[in-house]
Amino acid sequence: MNAMVGSAIAPSDELSNGVKLSVVIPTFNERDNIGPLIERLGVALKGVDWQATFVDDDSPDRTWEEVRRWAEQDQRIRCLRRIGRRGLSGAVLEGALSCSADYVAVIDADLQHDERLLLGMLASLRCDSADLAVACRRLSQPDDAFGLSPFRRRLSLLANRACGWITKTRLTDPLSGFFMMRRSEFDRLAPQLSPSGFKILFDILATSRGDLRVVEMPYAFARRTSGESKFNQRVVADYAALFLSKVCRDLLSPRSIAFGLVGLSGLAIHLALMKLTLSLGLPLAQLIGAAAAMTSNYLLNNALTYRDRTRRGWRLLAGYVKFVMLCGLGLVANVGAATMAQGMGLSWLVSGIVGAVVGAGWNYLTTAAAVWA
Repeated sequence: MNAMVGSAIAPSDELSNGVKLSVVIPTFNERDNIGPLIERLGVALKGVDWQATFVDDDSPDRTWEEVRRWAEQDQRIRCLRRIGRRGLSGAVLEGALSCSADYVAVIDADLQHDERLLLGMLASLRCDSADLAVACRRLSQPDDAFGLSPFRRRLSLLANRACGWITKTRLTDPLSGFFMMRRSEFDRLAPQLSPSGFKILFDILATSRGDLRVVEMPYAFARRTSGESKFNQRVVADYAALFLSKVCRDLLSPRSIAFGLVGLSGLAIHLALMKLTLSLGLPLAQLIGAAAAMTSNYLLNNALTYRDRTRRGWRLLAGYVKFVMLCGLGLVANVGAATMAQGMGLSWLVSGIVGAVVGAGWNYLTTAAAVWA
């Protein structure tokens, strides 16, 4: 799947008349950017029958309140306030599936994306030359002219190369958060997309497996002027889990992969503490290592794997008790499965792997249902 390069020049108003476009805008603490973005969309989409759906993850700065204030004045503005759920991909999915427009665009609320590309993207889809139009950041710009730090730019270039390997497309920016696609294509792929994470375009490209005709439109990524960047270690972890999920052809979900990676980190902590405390005797060293590993696993899963369902306060403590109890049962399942496998004549190594897989599966399924439901 090769990407075509389109023009960023907007078509005439006549070309856009009668078109129904839904613009989905995921938000978290972007209150000061709401008004300027709505005004920019009004100018950029003159002559288009458009609607903007802001999907807000219950922002502490009450972004949703500002959106509703604008919605009272403009019927094209909608607000979806999500309670107890977090994540850009999930927000985009909910926003897009709540609309009935012929075309769906996704744009960030931080004013770093050039909304003037929307008409050009729409024209490409309307003339049936593409199913997906992607606004690609010019990653080759000098550092001082680019909206990302040098480190983030290098990280984006590396991630883009990895994405190209998975999606089999020569797209400049497969991690872009600014794109537009036919509603029919989005509906077709939606059931297979992950609601967790921040890189939904990559998920769309990988899930489509080359079925989509893609056009890209380069633009200069602007610097953020208000609010704070959402990029952090959690975003990197989410991307890594999604990437590995696509490598294994979705046999494992991104969440289960993240759970497994956290488990590996817990194993490292367990072994390290055992070595440090062996002088206290093997049983006590084993107990200390296991307790530290379970505590670390719980806190990391709460912060990363289930960041959209994070437990806080007393719920954090109650969840920890449940997690330890269920993982204790998982250890019993681990030992039982390994013993049964060895009784069937399998080697100790294979038996150990069987037990570990059974125990990990038990831990993932039960804690997902009982701790982070």
